[in-house]
Amino acid sequence: MLGAIIGDIIGSVYEFNNIKSLDFPLFTQQSRFTDDTVLTVATADVLLNSRPFRQVYQDYYHRYPQAGYGGNFARWAKGRVREPYGSFGNGSAMRVGPVGFACNTLEAVLAKAAESAAVSHNHPEGINGAKAVGAAVFMSQNGAGKDEIATFITKEFGYDLTQSLDSVRRWYSFDVSCQGSVPHAIRAFLESRDFTHAIRLAVSIGGDSDTLACMAGAMAEAYYKEIPPKLEVEALSRLPADLKKTIREFYQRYMG
Repeated sequence: MLGAIIGDIIGSVYEFNNIKSLDFPLFTQQSRFTDDTVLTVATADVLLNSRPFRQVYQDYYHRYPQAGYGGNFARWAKGRVREPYGSFGNGSAMRVGPVGFACNTLEAVLAKAAESAAVSHNHPEGINGAKAVGAAVFMSQNGAGKDEIATFITKEFGYDLTQSLDSVRRWYSFDVSCQGSVPHAIRAFLESRDFTHAIRLAVSIGGDSDTLACMAGAMAEAYYKEIPPKLEVEALSRLPADLKKTIREFYQRYMG
């Protein structure tokens, strides 16, 4: 879970100032948490307290209304609209990481990921993006190899995971759709050699850097089983007490 949050914070300064390189500062004075972190923690809150996804996502929006949400999500959450709005944006995929850590079976992950997405992002691609990231986190956490994960994701969701980041980096631009970002975040994880490398690869693609790194970070934490302590300290120092409390409770229950 911290893997996703670290990715979000590191990527935050590059979202609208893309850097097509692996050589960049991981943290700057401007590095901050965004909606990716807020809603990842909201997902953890749902899993800890058995509350409805829609209510919790909307509650967290009202607690942190300036975190940089997409326009459609902000209108939905601000108005406490009950119906989803048909989105295929990557918001469903960036917030799903805790599902992959908390569920006991792959089938349960896929069902809970779909549930978490459908309250807002009920387009099939929005649901598939959440399911793909949730599945990759769960499989990584439970010892699956990268080839096995890639084969499952490709077969289940039809994502093309064969494009190397070196080839994608040349042409990739801002794309907030699940189908235009989730496969590349997964590829960043697949090409990585450790947690930090996964974050650097995701940011180096360009585009929606904080969300790409958030998704890749969730998978990398699950797979590599460790995060450099300095990155944890830097990220946690940028979070308010209530978010840190939920994170701590989630680790104690599901990742202890």
